Amino acid sequence: MPNEQKVLKVNKLKEQTVLLGVPPFWDPLQPPVGVAMIKQYLQKKGYTARTVDMNIKEEFLEIYESYFSLIKKYVPEDNWGNLYSIGHFVLQNQAMAHFNHSDEERDKYIELVKILVYKTFFVHFDDRQVGEMIEIMDEHYSRLTNFIIHLLETENPGVVGLTANTGTYPAALFIFKLVKKLRPQVKTILGGNVFADQLAIGSPNYEYLLEISGDYIDKIMIGQGEKLLYQYLEGEMDDSRRVYTRTDIKGGTIPFAEADLPDLSDYNVSAYSYLGATGSASCKYQCSFCNSVKYYGDFRQKDTVQLVSEMRQMYEKYGTQLFFMTDAMLNPLVDDLADECSKSGITLYYDAFFRVDEKTADIENTLRWRRGGFYRARMGIESGSQRVLDSIGKEATLQQTRDTIKGLAYAGIKTTTYWVAGLPGETEEDFQQTLALLEELKNDIWQAEIAQFDYYYDGQASSEQWAAKRMLLYPEWAKHMLISQSWILDCPPSREETYFRIFRFVRRCKELGIPNPYSLREINEADERWKVLHKNAVPTMMDFKKKSYIDDTQEIKKLIFVTSEWKDEGEFSF
Repeated sequence: MPNEQKVLKVNKLKEQTVLLGVPPFWDPLQPPVGVAMIKQYLQKKGYTARTVDMNIKEEFLEIYESYFSLIKKYVPEDNWGNLYSIGHFVLQNQAMAHFNHSDEERDKYIELVKILVYKTFFVHFDDRQVGEMIEIMDEHYSRLTNFIIHLLETENPGVVGLTANTGTYPAALFIFKLVKKLRPQVKTILGGNVFADQLAIGSPNYEYLLEISGDYIDKIMIGQGEKLLYQYLEGEMDDSRRVYTRTDIKGGTIPFAEADLPDLSDYNVSAYSYLGATGSASCKYQCSFCNSVKYYGDFRQKDTVQLVSEMRQMYEKYGTQLFFMTDAMLNPLVDDLADECSKSGITLYYDAFFRVDEKTADIENTLRWRRGGFYRARMGIESGSQRVLDSIGKEATLQQTRDTIKGLAYAGIKTTTYWVAGLPGETEEDFQQTLALLEELKNDIWQAEIAQFDYYYDGQASSEQWAAKRMLLYPEWAKHMLISQSWILDCPPSREETYFRIFRFVRRCKELGIPNPYSLREINEADERWKVLHKNAVPTMMDFKKKSYIDDTQEIKKLIFVTSEWKDEGEFSF
Protein backbone atom coordinates (compact mmCIF):
# COMPACT_ATOMS: atom_id res chain seq x y z
CA MET A 1 0.00 0.00 0.00
CA PRO A 2 1.49 3.41 -0.96
CA ASN A 3 2.39 5.48 2.09
CA GLU A 4 -0.19 8.21 1.32
CA GLN A 5 -3.03 5.68 1.09
CA LYS A 6 -1.86 4.03 4.30
CA VAL A 7 -1.94 7.36 6.16
CA LEU A 8 -5.46 8.10 4.87
CA LYS A 9 -6.67 4.65 5.95
CA VAL A 10 -5.18 5.01 9.43
CA ASN A 11 -6.60 8.51 9.88
CA LYS A 12 -10.05 7.29 8.84
CA LEU A 13 -9.94 4.45 11.37
CA LYS A 14 -8.86 6.88 14.08
CA GLU A 15 -12.02 8.88 13.40
CA GLN A 16 -14.18 5.82 14.10
CA THR A 17 -14.75 3.72 17.19
CA VAL A 18 -13.05 0.39 17.73
CA LEU A 19 -15.76 -1.61 19.49
CA LEU A 20 -14.47 -4.53 21.59
CA GLY A 21 -16.99 -6.99 22.98
CA VAL A 22 -17.43 -10.16 25.02
CA PRO A 23 -20.55 -12.01 23.79
CA PRO A 24 -22.76 -14.23 25.95
CA PHE A 25 -22.64 -16.79 27.52
CA TRP A 26 -19.86 -16.70 30.07
CA ASP A 27 -19.71 -16.31 33.84
CA PRO A 28 -19.27 -12.59 34.61
CA LEU A 29 -16.86 -13.16 37.49
CA GLN A 30 -14.81 -10.04 36.82
CA PRO A 31 -14.75 -7.22 34.26
CA PRO A 32 -13.18 -8.67 31.08
CA VAL A 33 -9.54 -7.71 31.46
CA GLY A 34 -8.33 -8.67 27.97
CA VAL A 35 -10.47 -6.26 25.96
CA ALA A 36 -10.00 -3.58 28.64
CA MET A 37 -6.23 -3.85 28.16
CA ILE A 38 -6.62 -3.53 24.39
CA LYS A 39 -8.84 -0.49 24.85
CA GLN A 40 -6.26 1.22 27.06
CA TYR A 41 -3.43 0.45 24.63
CA LEU A 42 -5.32 1.77 21.59
CA GLN A 43 -6.41 4.95 23.38
CA LYS A 44 -2.78 5.77 24.16
CA LYS A 45 -2.09 5.46 20.45
CA GLY A 46 -4.82 7.93 19.49
CA TYR A 47 -7.72 5.60 18.73
CA THR A 48 -11.22 5.74 20.18
CA ALA A 49 -12.13 2.40 21.72
CA ARG A 50 -15.16 1.11 23.62
CA THR A 51 -15.75 -2.16 25.47
CA VAL A 52 -18.96 -4.02 26.20
CA ASP A 53 -19.58 -7.15 28.29
CA MET A 54 -22.89 -8.64 27.17
CA ASN A 55 -22.83 -11.25 29.94
CA ILE A 56 -23.98 -8.82 32.62
CA LYS A 57 -26.90 -7.53 30.54
CA GLU A 58 -30.21 -8.50 32.09
CA GLU A 59 -31.74 -9.66 28.81
CA PHE A 60 -29.06 -12.34 28.40
CA LEU A 61 -28.94 -13.34 32.06
CA GLU A 62 -32.68 -14.05 31.79
CA ILE A 63 -32.15 -16.28 28.76
CA TYR A 64 -29.39 -18.18 30.55
CA GLU A 65 -31.54 -18.85 33.59
CA SER A 66 -34.55 -19.80 31.46
CA TYR A 67 -32.49 -22.33 29.54
CA PHE A 68 -31.14 -24.05 32.64
CA SER A 69 -34.51 -23.91 34.37
CA LEU A 70 -35.93 -25.85 31.42
CA ILE A 71 -33.19 -28.48 31.72
CA LYS A 72 -33.94 -28.79 35.44
CA LYS A 73 -37.62 -29.21 34.62
CA TYR A 74 -37.16 -32.17 32.26
CA VAL A 75 -33.92 -33.83 33.38
CA PRO A 76 -34.20 -35.92 36.58
CA GLU A 77 -32.20 -34.34 39.41
CA ASP A 78 -30.02 -37.44 39.74
CA ASN A 79 -28.77 -36.71 36.21
CA TRP A 80 -28.06 -33.01 36.66
CA GLY A 81 -24.47 -33.59 37.69
CA ASN A 82 -22.58 -30.30 37.73
CA LEU A 83 -25.44 -28.71 35.81
CA TYR A 84 -23.96 -25.32 35.01
CA SER A 85 -20.78 -26.95 33.72
CA ILE A 86 -21.89 -29.95 31.70
CA GLY A 87 -25.05 -28.15 30.61
CA HIS A 88 -22.90 -25.63 28.75
CA PHE A 89 -22.07 -28.31 26.18
CA VAL A 90 -25.74 -28.53 25.28
CA LEU A 91 -26.22 -24.76 25.36
CA GLN A 92 -23.23 -23.80 23.23
CA ASN A 93 -23.81 -26.49 20.60
CA GLN A 94 -27.51 -25.73 20.27
CA ALA A 95 -26.73 -22.02 20.13
CA MET A 96 -24.40 -22.66 17.19
CA ALA A 97 -26.75 -25.03 15.36
CA HIS A 98 -29.73 -22.73 15.88
CA PHE A 99 -28.63 -20.10 13.37
CA ASN A 100 -26.64 -22.39 11.07
CA HIS A 101 -29.39 -24.79 10.02
CA SER A 102 -31.65 -24.06 7.06
CA ASP A 103 -35.45 -24.15 7.14
CA GLU A 104 -35.32 -27.40 5.19
CA GLU A 105 -33.19 -28.93 7.94
CA ARG A 106 -35.62 -28.27 10.78
CA ASP A 107 -36.16 -31.98 11.47
CA LYS A 108 -32.41 -32.61 11.44
CA TYR A 109 -31.90 -29.72 13.85
CA ILE A 110 -34.47 -31.16 16.25
CA GLU A 111 -32.79 -34.57 16.00
CA LEU A 112 -29.41 -32.96 16.75
CA VAL A 113 -30.72 -31.21 19.87
CA LYS A 114 -32.05 -34.55 21.13
CA ILE A 115 -28.59 -36.05 20.59
CA LEU A 116 -26.94 -33.13 22.43
CA VAL A 117 -29.21 -33.66 25.43
CA TYR A 118 -28.79 -37.43 25.48
CA LYS A 119 -24.99 -37.35 25.15
CA THR A 120 -24.81 -35.09 28.21
CA PHE A 121 -27.67 -36.02 30.54
CA PHE A 122 -28.52 -39.47 29.16
CA VAL A 123 -32.24 -38.84 29.04
CA HIS A 124 -34.46 -38.68 25.94
CA PHE A 125 -36.26 -35.44 25.11
CA ASP A 126 -39.36 -35.49 22.91
CA ASP A 127 -40.33 -33.00 20.19
CA ARG A 128 -42.32 -30.84 22.61
CA GLN A 129 -39.42 -30.49 25.05
CA VAL A 130 -36.99 -29.68 22.24
CA GLY A 131 -39.53 -27.19 20.94
CA GLU A 132 -39.36 -25.32 24.24
CA MET A 133 -35.56 -25.23 24.00
CA ILE A 134 -35.86 -23.82 20.49
CA GLU A 135 -38.30 -21.13 21.66
CA ILE A 136 -35.76 -19.94 24.24
CA MET A 137 -33.05 -19.87 21.59
CA ASP A 138 -35.34 -17.90 19.23
CA GLU A 139 -35.82 -15.33 21.98
CA HIS A 140 -32.08 -15.24 22.69
CA TYR A 141 -31.16 -14.38 19.12
CA SER A 142 -34.01 -11.89 18.83
CA ARG A 143 -32.64 -10.05 21.87
CA LEU A 144 -29.06 -10.32 20.63
CA THR A 145 -30.10 -8.89 17.26
CA ASN A 146 -31.81 -5.90 18.88
CA PHE A 147 -28.84 -5.35 21.18
CA ILE A 148 -26.32 -5.31 18.33
CA ILE A 149 -28.48 -3.06 16.14
CA HIS A 150 -28.67 -0.55 18.99
CA LEU A 151 -24.94 -0.84 19.61
CA LEU A 152 -24.12 -0.15 15.96
CA GLU A 153 -26.42 2.86 15.94
CA THR A 154 -25.04 4.39 19.13
CA GLU A 155 -21.34 3.62 18.67
CA ASN A 156 -21.06 3.73 14.84
CA PRO A 157 -17.87 1.58 14.91
CA GLY A 158 -15.39 1.18 12.12
CA VAL A 159 -14.06 -2.02 13.71
CA VAL A 160 -15.84 -4.69 15.75
CA GLY A 161 -13.57 -7.05 17.66
CA LEU A 162 -14.93 -9.95 19.70
CA THR A 163 -13.14 -12.25 22.10
CA ALA A 164 -14.37 -15.82 22.06
CA ASN A 165 -14.05 -18.82 24.32
CA THR A 166 -15.97 -22.08 24.13
CA GLY A 167 -19.15 -20.58 25.57
CA THR A 168 -19.17 -17.28 23.66
CA TYR A 169 -18.03 -18.63 20.29
CA PRO A 170 -21.55 -19.19 18.84
CA ALA A 171 -22.75 -15.68 19.68
CA ALA A 172 -19.52 -14.21 18.26
CA LEU A 173 -20.13 -15.79 14.85
CA PHE A 174 -23.78 -14.71 14.87
CA ILE A 175 -22.82 -11.12 15.70
CA PHE A 176 -20.22 -11.00 12.93
CA LYS A 177 -22.75 -12.26 10.38
CA LEU A 178 -25.25 -9.65 11.54
CA VAL A 179 -22.69 -6.81 11.49
CA LYS A 180 -21.63 -7.68 7.93
CA LYS A 181 -25.26 -7.84 6.83
CA LEU A 182 -26.10 -4.45 8.31
CA ARG A 183 -22.77 -2.65 7.76
CA PRO A 184 -20.53 -4.46 5.28
CA GLN A 185 -17.84 -1.77 5.54
CA VAL A 186 -17.15 -2.50 9.24
CA LYS A 187 -14.00 -4.55 9.86
CA THR A 188 -14.67 -7.67 11.94
CA ILE A 189 -11.92 -9.26 14.04
CA LEU A 190 -12.05 -12.45 16.11
CA GLY A 191 -9.69 -13.33 18.97
CA GLY A 192 -9.80 -15.12 22.29
CA ASN A 193 -8.67 -18.29 24.00
CA VAL A 194 -10.98 -20.46 21.91
CA PHE A 195 -7.85 -20.77 19.75
CA ALA A 196 -6.09 -22.52 22.64
CA ASP A 197 -8.23 -25.64 22.45
CA GLN A 198 -11.39 -25.89 20.36
CA LEU A 199 -9.86 -23.94 17.46
CA ALA A 200 -6.19 -24.79 17.90
CA ILE A 201 -4.20 -23.82 14.80
CA GLY A 202 -4.03 -26.74 12.40
CA SER A 203 -7.03 -28.56 13.86
CA PRO A 204 -10.00 -29.48 11.63
CA ASN A 205 -12.21 -27.00 13.50
CA TYR A 206 -9.76 -24.18 12.82
CA GLU A 207 -9.46 -25.05 9.14
CA TYR A 208 -13.25 -25.31 8.79
CA LEU A 209 -13.75 -21.90 10.38
CA LEU A 210 -11.33 -20.37 7.88
CA GLU A 211 -13.20 -22.09 5.05
CA ILE A 212 -16.71 -20.92 5.93
CA SER A 213 -16.21 -17.49 7.56
CA GLY A 214 -14.55 -15.48 4.81
CA ASP A 215 -17.72 -13.45 4.20
CA TYR A 216 -18.13 -12.25 7.77
CA ILE A 217 -14.79 -12.45 9.65
CA ASP A 218 -12.14 -10.17 8.15
CA LYS A 219 -9.26 -10.99 10.49
CA ILE A 220 -8.37 -13.51 13.18
CA MET A 221 -5.82 -12.52 15.82
CA ILE A 222 -4.25 -15.16 18.04
CA GLY A 223 -1.98 -13.94 20.81
CA GLN A 224 -1.32 -10.55 22.37
CA GLY A 225 -4.28 -8.57 21.09
CA GLU A 226 -2.99 -5.11 21.99
CA LYS A 227 -0.09 -5.09 19.57
CA LEU A 228 -1.65 -7.26 16.90
CA LEU A 229 -4.73 -5.05 16.60
CA TYR A 230 -2.76 -1.82 16.80
CA GLN A 231 -0.27 -2.87 14.15
CA TYR A 232 -3.11 -3.98 11.89
CA LEU A 233 -4.92 -0.66 12.32
CA GLU A 234 -1.67 1.15 11.55
CA GLY A 235 -1.37 -0.74 8.27
CA GLU A 236 1.76 -2.59 9.41
CA MET A 237 0.37 -6.07 8.67
CA ASP A 238 0.10 -7.86 5.34
CA ASP A 239 -3.54 -7.12 4.55
CA SER A 240 -3.79 -10.11 2.20
CA ARG A 241 -3.58 -12.43 5.21
CA ARG A 242 -6.57 -13.28 7.42
CA VAL A 243 -4.73 -14.68 10.43
CA TYR A 244 -2.12 -12.98 12.60
CA THR A 245 -0.43 -14.66 15.57
CA ARG A 246 1.95 -13.55 18.31
CA THR A 247 4.85 -14.55 16.02
CA ASP A 248 3.84 -11.65 13.75
CA ILE A 249 4.18 -9.02 16.48
CA LYS A 250 6.85 -6.51 15.54
CA GLY A 251 9.08 -5.66 18.47
CA GLY A 252 7.89 -8.62 20.54
CA THR A 253 5.28 -8.78 23.26
CA ILE A 254 4.67 -5.86 25.59
CA PRO A 255 6.91 -6.18 28.67
CA PHE A 256 4.97 -6.24 31.93
CA ALA A 257 6.88 -3.17 33.10
CA GLU A 258 5.50 -1.16 30.16
CA ALA A 259 1.88 -2.36 30.37
CA ASP A 260 -0.82 0.00 31.63
CA LEU A 261 -3.75 -0.79 33.85
CA PRO A 262 -6.87 -2.00 32.05
CA ASP A 263 -9.47 0.69 31.35
CA LEU A 264 -12.67 -0.48 33.09
CA SER A 265 -14.57 2.78 32.63
CA ASP A 266 -17.16 1.22 30.29
CA TYR A 267 -18.17 -1.44 32.83
CA ASN A 268 -20.49 -1.32 35.82
CA VAL A 269 -17.79 -2.63 38.16
CA SER A 270 -20.28 -3.20 40.98
CA ALA A 271 -21.94 -5.92 38.89
CA TYR A 272 -18.90 -8.17 39.36
CA SER A 273 -17.62 -9.97 42.45
CA TYR A 274 -13.96 -9.31 41.65
CA LEU A 275 -11.55 -7.04 39.89
CA GLY A 276 -8.97 -8.76 37.68
CA ALA A 277 -5.20 -8.73 38.17
CA THR A 278 -2.36 -10.50 36.37
CA GLY A 279 1.02 -11.51 37.76
CA SER A 280 2.27 -13.80 35.02
CA ALA A 281 1.65 -15.14 31.53
CA SER A 282 1.56 -18.78 30.40
CA CYS A 283 2.41 -21.60 32.82
CA LYS A 284 5.52 -23.29 34.21
CA TYR A 285 3.90 -26.73 34.13
CA GLN A 286 2.78 -29.10 31.36
CA CYS A 287 -0.03 -31.43 32.41
CA SER A 288 -1.05 -33.77 29.61
CA PHE A 289 -4.63 -32.48 29.40
CA CYS A 290 -3.71 -28.76 29.41
CA ASN A 291 -2.85 -26.32 26.62
CA SER A 292 -1.55 -23.14 28.31
CA VAL A 293 2.08 -23.42 27.24
CA LYS A 294 1.30 -24.22 23.61
CA TYR A 295 -1.02 -21.23 23.32
CA TYR A 296 0.60 -18.57 25.53
CA GLY A 297 4.26 -19.36 24.92
CA ASP A 298 7.08 -19.12 27.44
CA PHE A 299 6.31 -18.32 31.05
CA ARG A 300 6.76 -14.67 32.05
CA GLN A 301 6.36 -13.14 35.52
CA LYS A 302 5.59 -9.57 36.54
CA ASP A 303 7.57 -7.77 39.23
CA THR A 304 5.57 -8.22 42.44
CA VAL A 305 6.03 -4.62 43.58
CA GLN A 306 4.47 -3.51 40.30
CA LEU A 307 1.65 -6.04 40.66
CA VAL A 308 0.66 -4.93 44.17
CA SER A 309 0.93 -1.29 43.16
CA GLU A 310 -1.48 -1.95 40.28
CA MET A 311 -3.91 -3.78 42.56
CA ARG A 312 -3.78 -0.89 45.02
CA GLN A 313 -4.47 1.64 42.27
CA MET A 314 -7.46 -0.37 41.10
CA TYR A 315 -8.82 -0.65 44.64
CA GLU A 316 -8.47 3.09 45.16
CA LYS A 317 -10.21 3.79 41.86
CA TYR A 318 -13.03 1.23 41.99
CA GLY A 319 -13.37 0.41 45.70
CA THR A 320 -13.05 -3.38 45.39
CA GLN A 321 -10.58 -5.21 47.65
CA LEU A 322 -11.18 -8.65 46.17
CA PHE A 323 -9.20 -9.67 43.07
CA PHE A 324 -9.31 -12.62 40.74
CA MET A 325 -5.84 -13.48 39.45
CA THR A 326 -5.87 -14.36 35.76
CA ASP A 327 -2.60 -16.33 36.07
CA ALA A 328 -2.58 -19.97 34.98
CA MET A 329 -1.09 -20.80 38.41
CA LEU A 330 -0.26 -18.52 41.34
CA ASN A 331 2.46 -20.79 42.79
CA PRO A 332 5.50 -19.11 41.20
CA LEU A 333 4.64 -15.73 42.75
CA VAL A 334 2.53 -16.51 45.82
CA ASP A 335 5.38 -16.00 48.32
CA ASP A 336 6.42 -12.63 46.96
CA LEU A 337 2.81 -11.51 46.43
CA ALA A 338 1.82 -12.36 50.02
CA ASP A 339 4.90 -10.65 51.45
CA GLU A 340 4.46 -7.54 49.34
CA CYS A 341 0.75 -7.30 50.24
CA SER A 342 1.60 -7.68 53.93
CA LYS A 343 3.97 -4.71 53.89
CA SER A 344 1.99 -2.54 51.47
CA GLY A 345 -0.08 -0.83 54.16
CA ILE A 346 -3.36 -1.91 52.62
CA THR A 347 -5.21 -5.21 52.77
CA LEU A 348 -5.99 -6.81 49.43
CA TYR A 349 -7.51 -10.26 48.92
CA TYR A 350 -6.99 -12.51 45.92
CA ASP A 351 -8.54 -15.65 44.46
CA ALA A 352 -6.36 -17.75 42.16
CA PHE A 353 -5.70 -21.04 40.45
CA PHE A 354 -3.21 -23.01 42.48
CA ARG A 355 -1.20 -26.19 42.13
CA VAL A 356 -0.53 -28.89 44.72
CA ASP A 357 3.15 -29.43 45.38
CA GLU A 358 5.55 -30.00 48.26
CA LYS A 359 5.66 -26.37 49.31
CA THR A 360 1.89 -25.93 49.43
CA ALA A 361 1.62 -28.70 52.04
CA ASP A 362 3.43 -26.63 54.69
CA ILE A 363 1.09 -25.00 57.23
CA GLU A 364 3.60 -22.25 57.98
CA ASN A 365 3.36 -21.28 54.31
CA THR A 366 -0.44 -21.31 54.23
CA LEU A 367 -0.63 -19.07 57.31
CA ARG A 368 1.86 -16.69 55.73
CA TRP A 369 -0.16 -16.58 52.50
CA ARG A 370 -3.42 -16.05 54.38
CA ARG A 371 -1.93 -13.06 56.21
CA GLY A 372 -0.83 -11.79 52.82
CA GLY A 373 -4.37 -11.81 51.43
CA PHE A 374 -4.74 -15.25 49.82
CA TYR A 375 -8.52 -15.67 49.78
CA ARG A 376 -9.39 -18.70 47.67
CA ALA A 377 -7.29 -21.43 46.09
CA ARG A 378 -8.72 -23.15 42.99
CA MET A 379 -6.92 -26.45 42.65
CA GLY A 380 -7.03 -29.15 40.02
CA ILE A 381 -7.10 -32.26 42.20
CA GLU A 382 -8.33 -34.36 39.23
CA SER A 383 -8.35 -37.79 40.89
CA GLY A 384 -7.94 -39.67 44.15
CA SER A 385 -5.93 -42.35 42.35
CA GLN A 386 -2.17 -41.96 42.31
CA ARG A 387 -2.03 -44.21 39.26
CA VAL A 388 -4.25 -41.82 37.32
CA LEU A 389 -2.33 -38.74 38.48
CA ASP A 390 0.93 -40.32 37.33
CA SER A 391 -0.59 -41.24 33.96
CA ILE A 392 -1.41 -37.58 33.19
CA GLY A 393 1.91 -36.18 34.44
CA LYS A 394 0.37 -34.39 37.41
CA GLU A 395 3.61 -34.51 39.43
CA ALA A 396 1.76 -34.46 42.75
CA THR A 397 1.25 -37.13 45.36
CA LEU A 398 -2.00 -37.87 47.17
CA GLN A 399 -0.30 -37.06 50.45
CA GLN A 400 0.67 -33.64 49.11
CA THR A 401 -2.95 -33.17 48.07
CA ARG A 402 -4.19 -34.08 51.53
CA ASP A 403 -1.67 -31.84 53.28
CA THR A 404 -2.25 -28.92 50.92
CA ILE A 405 -6.03 -28.92 51.28
CA LYS A 406 -5.81 -29.34 55.05
CA GLY A 407 -3.16 -26.64 55.36
CA LEU A 408 -5.07 -24.11 53.29
CA ALA A 409 -8.26 -24.82 55.20
CA TYR A 410 -6.39 -24.54 58.52
CA ALA A 411 -5.39 -21.03 57.48
CA GLY A 412 -9.00 -20.27 56.53
CA ILE A 413 -8.32 -19.98 52.77
CA LYS A 414 -11.30 -21.23 50.78
CA THR A 415 -10.47 -24.40 48.86
CA THR A 416 -12.13 -24.96 45.52
CA THR A 417 -11.27 -28.43 44.26
CA TYR A 418 -11.67 -29.42 40.62
CA TRP A 419 -11.99 -33.10 39.77
CA VAL A 420 -12.10 -34.91 36.43
CA ALA A 421 -14.11 -38.00 35.58
CA GLY A 422 -13.20 -40.17 32.62
CA LEU A 423 -9.48 -39.53 32.34
CA PRO A 424 -8.14 -42.10 29.84
CA GLY A 425 -7.87 -45.50 31.49
CA GLU A 426 -9.68 -44.51 34.70
CA THR A 427 -11.20 -47.63 36.29
CA GLU A 428 -14.02 -48.05 38.77
CA GLU A 429 -11.39 -48.70 41.43
CA ASP A 430 -9.72 -45.38 40.57
CA PHE A 431 -13.06 -43.61 40.86
CA GLN A 432 -13.77 -45.22 44.21
CA GLN A 433 -10.43 -43.84 45.42
CA THR A 434 -11.60 -40.41 44.29
CA LEU A 435 -14.79 -40.74 46.32
CA ALA A 436 -12.79 -41.94 49.33
CA LEU A 437 -10.45 -38.94 49.17
CA LEU A 438 -13.44 -36.63 48.81
CA GLU A 439 -14.97 -38.05 51.98
CA GLU A 440 -11.69 -37.91 53.89
CA LEU A 441 -11.26 -34.19 53.15
CA LYS A 442 -14.92 -33.14 53.28
CA ASN A 443 -14.52 -30.59 56.10
CA ASP A 444 -11.50 -28.98 54.46
CA ILE A 445 -13.12 -28.53 51.04
CA TRP A 446 -15.07 -25.31 50.52
CA GLN A 447 -16.22 -26.38 47.05
CA ALA A 448 -16.00 -29.53 44.94
CA GLU A 449 -16.68 -29.38 41.21
CA ILE A 450 -16.30 -32.24 38.78
CA ALA A 451 -16.11 -32.17 34.99
CA GLN A 452 -15.67 -34.71 32.26
CA PHE A 453 -12.30 -35.22 30.59
CA ASP A 454 -12.29 -33.22 27.34
CA TYR A 455 -10.12 -34.25 24.44
CA TYR A 456 -9.08 -31.65 21.87
CA TYR A 457 -7.86 -32.57 18.41
CA ASP A 458 -4.84 -30.34 18.92
CA GLY A 459 -3.47 -28.01 21.59
CA GLN A 460 -3.18 -30.33 24.58
CA ALA A 461 0.25 -31.58 25.59
CA SER A 462 -0.88 -35.15 24.83
CA SER A 463 -3.21 -34.55 21.87
CA GLU A 464 -1.03 -36.58 19.51
CA GLN A 465 -0.38 -39.30 22.07
CA TRP A 466 -4.13 -39.97 22.20
CA ALA A 467 -4.79 -39.33 18.50
CA ALA A 468 -5.18 -42.98 17.46
CA LYS A 469 -8.15 -43.34 19.81
CA ARG A 470 -10.13 -40.24 18.87
CA MET A 471 -13.60 -40.42 17.36
CA LEU A 472 -16.36 -37.93 16.63
CA LEU A 473 -18.90 -37.40 19.40
CA TYR A 474 -21.71 -36.00 17.23
CA PRO A 475 -22.81 -37.09 13.71
CA GLU A 476 -20.73 -36.02 10.73
CA TRP A 477 -23.91 -34.74 9.04
CA ALA A 478 -24.20 -32.08 11.76
CA LYS A 479 -20.81 -30.52 11.01
CA HIS A 480 -22.14 -27.49 9.14
CA MET A 481 -24.59 -26.79 11.96
CA LEU A 482 -22.15 -27.19 14.84
CA ILE A 483 -19.22 -25.55 12.96
CA SER A 484 -16.94 -26.82 15.72
CA GLN A 485 -16.89 -30.60 16.10
CA SER A 486 -16.16 -32.51 19.31
CA TRP A 487 -14.03 -35.61 19.72
CA ILE A 488 -13.89 -38.25 22.42
CA LEU A 489 -11.45 -41.11 22.96
CA ASP A 490 -12.43 -44.66 22.10
CA CYS A 491 -11.09 -46.17 25.32
CA PRO A 492 -12.37 -46.89 28.81
CA PRO A 493 -14.22 -45.38 30.46
CA SER A 494 -17.01 -44.77 27.96
CA ARG A 495 -18.70 -41.37 27.78
CA GLU A 496 -21.81 -42.84 29.41
CA GLU A 497 -19.78 -44.29 32.28
CA THR A 498 -17.91 -41.00 32.63
CA TYR A 499 -21.11 -39.03 33.03
CA PHE A 500 -22.64 -41.51 35.44
CA ARG A 501 -19.50 -41.08 37.55
CA ILE A 502 -20.12 -37.34 37.47
CA PHE A 503 -23.69 -37.91 38.65
CA ARG A 504 -22.46 -40.20 41.45
CA PHE A 505 -19.78 -37.72 42.51
CA VAL A 506 -22.32 -34.90 42.80
CA ARG A 507 -24.73 -37.08 44.79
CA ARG A 508 -21.90 -38.03 47.15
CA CYS A 509 -21.00 -34.38 47.67
CA LYS A 510 -24.58 -33.65 48.67
CA GLU A 511 -24.53 -36.56 51.12
CA LEU A 512 -21.27 -35.27 52.62
CA GLY A 513 -22.47 -31.66 52.76
CA ILE A 514 -19.78 -30.37 50.35
CA PRO A 515 -21.14 -27.42 48.35
CA ASN A 516 -20.68 -26.49 44.72
CA PRO A 517 -22.19 -22.99 44.88
CA TYR A 518 -23.35 -21.10 41.81
CA SER A 519 -25.69 -18.30 42.90
CA LEU A 520 -24.81 -15.59 45.41
CA ARG A 521 -27.18 -17.22 47.90
CA GLU A 522 -25.40 -20.56 47.53
CA ILE A 523 -22.00 -18.87 47.88
CA ASN A 524 -23.16 -17.23 51.10
CA GLU A 525 -24.36 -20.59 52.47
CA ALA A 526 -20.99 -22.16 51.59
CA ASP A 527 -19.19 -19.26 53.31
CA GLU A 528 -21.26 -19.64 56.47
CA ARG A 529 -20.44 -23.36 56.56
CA TRP A 530 -16.74 -22.47 56.18
CA LYS A 531 -16.89 -20.06 59.12
CA VAL A 532 -18.28 -22.82 61.33
CA LEU A 533 -15.62 -25.30 60.24
CA HIS A 534 -12.57 -23.01 60.35
CA LYS A 535 -11.80 -20.31 62.90
CA ASN A 536 -9.41 -18.53 60.53
CA ALA A 537 -12.00 -18.46 57.72
CA VAL A 538 -11.61 -15.63 55.21
CA PRO A 539 -14.35 -12.98 55.10
CA THR A 540 -17.53 -14.01 53.33
CA MET A 541 -18.53 -12.70 49.93
CA MET A 542 -21.39 -10.89 51.69
CA ASP A 543 -18.85 -9.14 53.91
CA PHE A 544 -17.25 -7.59 50.85
CA LYS A 545 -20.62 -6.42 49.58
CA LYS A 546 -21.66 -4.94 52.92
CA LYS A 547 -18.46 -3.31 54.17
CA SER A 548 -16.40 -0.52 52.67
CA TYR A 549 -13.08 -1.92 53.92
CA ILE A 550 -12.07 -5.26 55.45
CA ASP A 551 -8.83 -6.07 57.25
CA ASP A 552 -8.71 -9.39 59.09
CA THR A 553 -5.31 -10.63 57.94
CA GLN A 554 -3.44 -9.81 61.15
CA GLU A 555 -6.05 -11.63 63.22
CA ILE A 556 -4.95 -14.99 61.83
CA LYS A 557 -3.64 -17.23 64.57
CA LYS A 558 -1.85 -20.52 64.71
CA LEU A 559 -4.17 -23.09 66.22
CA ILE A 560 -3.84 -26.54 67.67
CA PHE A 561 -6.50 -29.21 67.44
CA VAL A 562 -7.44 -30.80 70.75
CA THR A 563 -10.40 -33.13 71.40
CA SER A 564 -12.27 -31.98 68.30
CA GLU A 565 -11.94 -28.26 69.13
CA TRP A 566 -9.63 -25.54 67.87
CA LYS A 567 -7.51 -24.01 70.63
CA ASP A 568 -6.01 -20.52 70.34
CA GLU A 569 -2.24 -20.55 70.99
CA GLY A 570 -2.17 -16.83 71.66
CA GLU A 571 -1.86 -13.65 69.68
CA PHE A 572 1.89 -13.87 69.13
CA SER A 573 2.22 -17.63 68.49
CA PHE A 574 2.61 -17.27 64.74
